Amino acid sequence: MVINISKTIYKKKRFWAGLLLAQFLLFYCFSKLKITVSFFERFFELQKKAHQMLFSWMPFSMGDVIYVVLGVFILYYLIGLCKKSRRNNSMIKLLIIINIFYCIYQMFWGMLYFQTPIIKKLSSQKEPDIDKAKKLALVYLDKCKTTRQAVRENEKGIFIITDLKSVQKEILYQQTKIPSYISDKNVPGVLAIKPSLFKNIMSFTGILGYYNPFTAEAQYNSELPPTFIPFTTAHESSHQLGFAREQEANFVGYLIGINSTNQDLKYSTEYFTLKSLLRFIVEEDPQFVKKALNNYSPGMKRDRAYEKSFVFSHQGWLDDFFGFTNNLFLKTNQQEGSVTYSYFIDLLLNYEK
Repeated sequence: MVINISKTIYKKKRFWAGLLLAQFLLFYCFSKLKITVSFFERFFELQKKAHQMLFSWMPFSMGDVIYVVLGVFILYYLIGLCKKSRRNNSMIKLLIIINIFYCIYQMFWGMLYFQTPIIKKLSSQKEPDIDKAKKLALVYLDKCKTTRQAVRENEKGIFIITDLKSVQKEILYQQTKIPSYISDKNVPGVLAIKPSLFKNIMSFTGILGYYNPFTAEAQYNSELPPTFIPFTTAHESSHQLGFAREQEANFVGYLIGINSTNQDLKYSTEYFTLKSLLRFIVEEDPQFVKKALNNYSPGMKRDRAYEKSFVFSHQGWLDDFFGFTNNLFLKTNQQEGSVTYSYFIDLLLNYEK
């Protein structure tokens, strides 16, 4: 009897482990076929619409609630692995959970990393040129100076967002203005972007926001300095449109914000673009970057100092850990590492040519 039970448990573990391996191989094969990637792109539009109908009206992030419940179950079964009486059952339950969520993740989101890259949709596909980047950095420095004068600030002289709701409405409108040769994705007219329930933890991880493929919600860290929030919202809205790659979401967020009539969104986008250009330039010409920083307007300098103080006060091992894991995740999903901006600069310079 004991032998039969042991055989049954062994077969169950082998089945779920084998099924997980089969999924890895299946989705790997799917990622290499244009027809299957195209199918998952169309499927994304359907599930996105359904999820937004179900969850967008909720004032809190249902996706975060799901993550909390999932985390409790995983923790429970991980503890069970340490107890001999529960070890086998806990291992089987963990394998089942991993199988289910891996399958749903790949169907709802993972395959979108293998869409045709935006760079291939641009007429020119030249490598980033440092001199062009410098010229564009100076253009955006002037733009930032001008737009900074049109936004509000608090008693300490730091930029504040006038009305986040109006920023979100403007993002929905600007989504409809994205050039058709870059995006043919459906614009649902729903912006399910909510403050994360994990904002305190996020502040110590370097994560500004994230998209939840299980609910089509996007979350942002409401504790961020105001300069980050409008562009982060535009970036996450790009994920909701179906742009999975991080730097492509940055580029689509740039397209959404750069021509906006909302000054908060415009300033946040211009400021992000300027910082990205300077990060790209700094290794080649640190003196140029130093001079550019010195030429920031007084308001921009105050905003930069506030950003630096926020980052400094939230540094720690969590920041290092999540930086490493995020970098690993990006590289396994056909992307550059999290600290690399060259693909965004690629897109920017080719678009701005």
